[in-house]
Amino acid sequence: MALRPETSSELLIDGKLVPGTGGTFAIINPATEEVIGHAADGTTEDMEAAIGAARTAFDTTTWSRDHAFRAKCLRQLRDALGGHIEELRQITIAEVGAPAFLTSGPQLEGPINDLGYFADLAESYEWETDLGRAKPMGIKTNRTVQREAAGVVGAITPWNFPHQINFAKIGPALAAGCTVVLKPAPDTPWCAALVGKVIAEETDFPPGVINIVTSSDHAVGALLSSDPRVDVVSFTGSTATGKKVMVAAAETLKRVFLELGGKSAYIVLDDADLGAACSMAAFSVVTHAGQGCALTTRMLVPREKYSEAIELVKAGLAGLPAGDPTDPGTICGPVISAVQRERIEGYLKLARDEGGTIEIGGGRPADKDKGYFIEPTLISGLENSARVAQEEIFGPVLVIIPHDGDDDAIAIANDSPYGLSGAVWGTDPDRIKKVVDGVRTGTMGINGGIWYSADVPFGGYKQSGIGREMGVAGFEEYLEIKAVATPA
Repeated sequence: MALRPETSSELLIDGKLVPGTGGTFAIINPATEEVIGHAADGTTEDMEAAIGAARTAFDTTTWSRDHAFRAKCLRQLRDALGGHIEELRQITIAEVGAPAFLTSGPQLEGPINDLGYFADLAESYEWETDLGRAKPMGIKTNRTVQREAAGVVGAITPWNFPHQINFAKIGPALAAGCTVVLKPAPDTPWCAALVGKVIAEETDFPPGVINIVTSSDHAVGALLSSDPRVDVVSFTGSTATGKKVMVAAAETLKRVFLELGGKSAYIVLDDADLGAACSMAAFSVVTHAGQGCALTTRMLVPREKYSEAIELVKAGLAGLPAGDPTDPGTICGPVISAVQRERIEGYLKLARDEGGTIEIGGGRPADKDKGYFIEPTLISGLENSARVAQEEIFGPVLVIIPHDGDDDAIAIANDSPYGLSGAVWGTDPDRIKKVVDGVRTGTMGINGGIWYSADVPFGGYKQSGIGREMGVAGFEEYLEIKAVATPA
C-alpha cells in the first residue's frame, strides 16, 4: 500500500474508509503556497456517525478489558507506520512545513516509536490494587481498587506537531481501553487521515475503536465537547479555544484534558555561560518557526549583561534564517498559513507601538516571494507587562527582558497567565534549584536539558491547561477508579 494522497484522503469511521459528506477541501503547502491535494471534508453527520461507532465499540466489545490485544494492535500500528516512514516524512514536510530535521524526532519518528511505550503500559500497568483487610463499621472487609477505561474519548488536535499530539492522545487512550474519535486541525488533515488508512488496512483494530474525521469546519470538532456519548474530551490548542471546550463539556460534566498556550521564561543567571545560553535561546525560539507551545519566548537576563546578551542572541538568530523545510539544514521553516503570518506581523507592529526595538528580523524575508515565512526576530526595550511579553505569538519571536537578580527573575517568570514550560541557565546548583522550585510551570530545562520523552508527563499550570499528557500521568487521564469491597 502506498501512502500517496490523490484527489482526497478518506475518513475512518467504524472500521471503514469513507469519503466526507461535505466533499473535499484543499491542502496548501505553507512553504510554497501551492495546493498540493485535497482532504475529505467531514460534516456533523460524519462526526455523529463516528461518535456512535466509538460508543458502540466501547459498550459492546471486549476492547476495554483485553489488555494484551490492545498492546498488540498498538505495536502493529507502530510497525506498519514504520514501514511507510519515508512517505510520511515527505507528506509531513509538505503539509506541516516542518523542517526535515525534526521528522527524525518529535515531528514523526519519535511519536511513532512512542506507541510502543503505551503498548507496554497496557500490559504492565497495575490494573487492580489490593488495599488489604479492614473493619469499616465493624464488618471485616477485603478492599480492592480497580482501574478501568474512562469510555469514549474525543481528541481535538492542532497543526503544529500533528503526529506528536495525535499519538500522545490516541496512544494512551487506546492503551487504557478507551475508544477514540480524533478530529485533527484543518491545516494538517493528511497526517491523521493517512494514519487512518494504515489502521484500516494493516492492523487488527476492531471497527469503531478508532475513528478519524477530517474537516474544514472547526464546529465539527466542537461536537465532541458537547455530545453526551463522549466521556472525555482531550484538547490541545489555544487557551481561548480551551475555555470554550471546557464550557461546552460542563453541560454533560465530562472529563476534560486541556494542553493550552504558553509564554515560557528562559532565565539566565549571572553565573551562567552567557554565550551558550544565548545560542540555545536563539535555536529554541526559531525551531519550527517558533510554532511550539512550550518554546521559551521570554528571555530574562541579568541587567548588567543585557546589552551583551542582545548582541549574542542577534548573532545566533542571524545564523538561523527562515528557509526551505526540505533542506536538511533548515531549522526555521514557514509558519502554517497566511492567517498565522498576518497574526505574527500584527504582534511585530504592536511591539513597535509599545516602544520596543526590533533588534533583528521583524518582517518577511527579502529573499522569499512565496511561502508563509517570518524572519527570526528579537525584541528588546519592553517591560514584562507589554502585550508581546504576555501573549502567545506562536512565531519565531523572542522578547528579551532584564532582571535584577534571582528573586526578580522568578517574579518576572511567574508574572504571566501561563505556566507551561521554562528554562534556567547557571552554575550554582543551589541557585538553580531555587529557580526551578520557584517558577510555577509544568516543565523546566536546566542548562539545555531536554525533558521531552514518552515517559515524562507534560502539561501546565494556570491558563496553560488542566491535566498531563504522556507518561503514566497522561495514561491515567483516560482511566476511571472503582473501589470494590467483599466480606472477609
